[in-house]
Amino acid sequence: MKVEEYQLFDAMDLAELIQKKEVSSDELIQAAFQRIEQVNDQINAVVRTRNTAAYQEAKSIREDASFAGVPILLKDISQTVKGEVMSSGSKLLTKNIATQDSNYVAKLKDNGFIPIGHTNAPEFGLKNITEPEAYGPTRNPWNLAHSPGGSSGGSAAAVAAGIVPVAGASDGGGSIRIPAAFTGLFGLKPTRGRTPVGPGVGRQWQGASIDFALSKTVRDSAALLDDVQTIQPEAAFQTPLFAGEYLTIVNQCERQKRRIAFTTQSPVGTPVSEDAKKAVKKVVDWLEKQGYEVEEQAIPVDGYTLMKDYYTMNAGEMNKVIRQLEDSLGRNLTATDMDIFTWVLHQTGKNLSAADYSESLAGWDAAAAQMAVFHQSYDLLITPTNAFPAPLIGELTPSAEDLEQLLRVNHQSLKEQQKVVYDMFLPSLTYTPFTQLANLTGQPAVNLPVHLTDNQMPMGVQAIAPKGREEWLFALAAQLEQSELWIKHPNIIR
Repeated sequence: MKVEEYQLFDAMDLAELIQKKEVSSDELIQAAFQRIEQVNDQINAVVRTRNTAAYQEAKSIREDASFAGVPILLKDISQTVKGEVMSSGSKLLTKNIATQDSNYVAKLKDNGFIPIGHTNAPEFGLKNITEPEAYGPTRNPWNLAHSPGGSSGGSAAAVAAGIVPVAGASDGGGSIRIPAAFTGLFGLKPTRGRTPVGPGVGRQWQGASIDFALSKTVRDSAALLDDVQTIQPEAAFQTPLFAGEYLTIVNQCERQKRRIAFTTQSPVGTPVSEDAKKAVKKVVDWLEKQGYEVEEQAIPVDGYTLMKDYYTMNAGEMNKVIRQLEDSLGRNLTATDMDIFTWVLHQTGKNLSAADYSESLAGWDAAAAQMAVFHQSYDLLITPTNAFPAPLIGELTPSAEDLEQLLRVNHQSLKEQQKVVYDMFLPSLTYTPFTQLANLTGQPAVNLPVHLTDNQMPMGVQAIAPKGREEWLFALAAQLEQSELWIKHPNIIR
């Protein structure tokens, strides 16, 4: 199969071609590697490949598996493959070899996917851009001067550039939806507990982070969620299995009567671009024409306080990670060993008390309760996914002056450090203030690629549903995918 032909298909198409013996898995893997050779020097999406192992694994796939023989790329955070490097975007871990497949990757393999490599990600997934010191910046295939976002930026760029139709991703604060919006893709963050975690951990980021994928088509994500949804006895969080099939919901493409709220106001009071507002208005106008009940309504959660609670978790988690690394390496780590954001969070985490951490998680629960009440009146909440189009490469890198101030954080009080953390993240939060809510409440949320700016940069609209109601999001997405609003993906890098 020629690369140009390979790029026209989604994952389900490719699986069907294999099942019909019209193409072999080897041919698809070869096409994917050829595409990497064509474009990766430009976009820097893929940091490692599995050339020999991928072909070997293709020989033993289950032919009845949903995605038998289809190549997939994995994110270089949490999605481990036994015997392969898992660096989490950190220069400290570029030789760290995974001792086992993650439970999520095992599910992907069980359903026929062939992992062909790992994609670029910011260090420990802390940023909404993908510019790690370890591997350099990933670039947006729509415009190489811009970022594809993060933290699943490498995966988004790889799918947008036609390397694979589906790529592994994870979302702890918008890390699937943010890059999906910046690159014109479909991106779902499932309900907390819906997909596998571990082994070795029962939760990621206290349940804020969940593994899933980015895809070109809605049906690929629906079929994948059918395959990987799980109830995992050892996991900290579980949600009841969906009794039907998400793929059937998408294929039926039936309009369901839903009460829908929308807002374009940033939950943290930051500005929102006209393009973001236009994108939401497009969807609202379309919904009203379809007969939906749509009403403007503010998010009933104090976004500023919730973000402070979120950063408390980040600080505690990074302090834990760095302590573990110091134990394993047998030395104290310094600011030069890591990204400045990691360093600042680590230093702040040192001063947090157990009560501080517990209070922050209580804030998450309070937000979840507020959203549960909200959804008694409204089935779905529509917001911009991102407040602005994709930033330029390097735009969100701290200046030399800012860097000097950040390096002094270990000499400050906890209260001062918490302000430093908020101010440090504020430039990036200004781009993406809408996505964190669903992570902290545990709700499913999705990016709908429905708008192009005058400069031909994608913008997305986010829909948030109550916990366990991914089928509502798939139903809406399937209808929009058939509308004139949906971004039709061109072959954007020749």
